[in-house]
Amino acid sequence: MSAPGSPDVTRLLQNWSDGDRGALDELMPLVQDELHRLARSYFARERPGQTLQPTALVNEAYLRLVGERDMQWRSRAHFIAVAAQLMRFILVDHCRKKQYAKRGGGAIRVTFQENLDVADDRGAEMIALDETLKRLEAQDPRKCRIAELRFFGGLSVEETAEAMSVSVATVMRDWRLAKAWLQRELS
Repeated sequence: MSAPGSPDVTRLLQNWSDGDRGALDELMPLVQDELHRLARSYFARERPGQTLQPTALVNEAYLRLVGERDMQWRSRAHFIAVAAQLMRFILVDHCRKKQYAKRGGGAIRVTFQENLDVADDRGAEMIALDETLKRLEAQDPRKCRIAELRFFGGLSVEETAEAMSVSVATVMRDWRLAKAWLQRELS
C-alpha cells in the first residue's frame, strides 16, 4: 500500500490519532484506493442496480472515520479493519431502510398491478448475515471479527493476523471454524 518514497501510512495514522489534521489530508489519497477496493468487494456479491454505489459507500465510511476522535490507530491493517466494519454497518443500515420502505414505512397506498416488476433484492440476505454475525460475536468475538475482516474486508490471512494482533495459524483456524459455523447457521 505504501509505495517506496511515499509517506508511511502507519505513521500518518498515528499522527492523525495524536490530533494532526494535516496527517489526515496526506493519508486519504494513500488509502482511498484500498477503501474503493473494499467497497467493490462488497458490491461484487450484489446484483446490479443497487441504489448505493461503491463511491457513496467509501464517502460515508470516510465521514464516519473522520468522526472517530478517540481512535488510536495501530497500523494500516487496523485502519482497513475498522473501515471494513463501518462499511458492513452502513450496508446493513441501508438494507434495513430499504426493507422498512418496502413494508410501507410512510409510503402512500397504491393500487396493485399484477404485471408490476419487482426487483429481486438481496438486502434480506445481508440482514440475515449481519444477525448471524452478531450471534457469533456473542459466542466468540474473535472469530466474528476474523470472519468480518476476511469476508467483508477482503483482508488476507496475514493482514487479518496483523489487524487482530494474533498469529497467522490462529487466523486460519478461527476462519475455518467461523465459516463452518456461519454456513450451519445460515442454512
